[in-house]
Amino acid sequence: MKIAVVGASGFIGSRLVRKLRPEGHEVTTHDRSTGVDLLTGEGVPEALAGADTVVNTINAPGFDEPAVPFFRTTTETLLNAADQAGGGNVVLLSIVGIDQVPDVAYYRAKLEQERLLEAGPVPYTIVRAAQFMDFIEPITSWTSSGDTVRLPTTRLQPVAVEDLVDTLAEAATAPPRDGIVNIGGPDVFPLDELGRLTLRAHPDGREVTVDENAGLFGQVPQDAFIAPPGARLGTMSYERRLQHYA
Repeated sequence: MKIAVVGASGFIGSRLVRKLRPEGHEVTTHDRSTGVDLLTGEGVPEALAGADTVVNTINAPGFDEPAVPFFRTTTETLLNAADQAGGGNVVLLSIVGIDQVPDVAYYRAKLEQERLLEAGPVPYTIVRAAQFMDFIEPITSWTSSGDTVRLPTTRLQPVAVEDLVDTLAEAATAPPRDGIVNIGGPDVFPLDELGRLTLRAHPDGREVTVDENAGLFGQVPQDAFIAPPGARLGTMSYERRLQHYA
């Protein structure tokens, strides 16, 4: 199978390429460094030519309002090129619960990206992932001041990147669902507890205190980012990941 991965040098895209190639698939990799620009359309038709599946893992350059036109333009460009190429499946990496967070520009932008795909001319599969385990430690820095990390009790279901990549690879090599696949980790934690677990594994003198208004996740309803019933669950627990990378 020929699979075009757009955003192939990114955090998820690069790992997906490393997963797919040993399985015998012909994987082509595309981003601005290879002359493919979804904002201008440069190189996009050539990149998708002959691909059975296109996987879109690109990310916006920021979390604020400009993410909305960014995802709108890039998605429209990709869909038009995929349609012209006769593509049989577009796989989109998205986020669990974004339809429940309308006040956050980035999530509103991702939701519009999904809706463009759903209304578009090409069969598709949307893979909604819970928050990545790898991002929990950086999250603690967003609201740090001195030795204090302020975090809300918003519940998260962090997923290992390896489990997510397995799900993306399956979506890329299976018939399109014309629907959404959700994946989360095996356990649910309040964010403040995730912060304590992280700092316990990698102590640096900081301590966590609860602040329900702190940071981006203070704007999120308590259970918005919990994978819905029927979601796929990864096998890697957050505690095991912390031990593995200690």
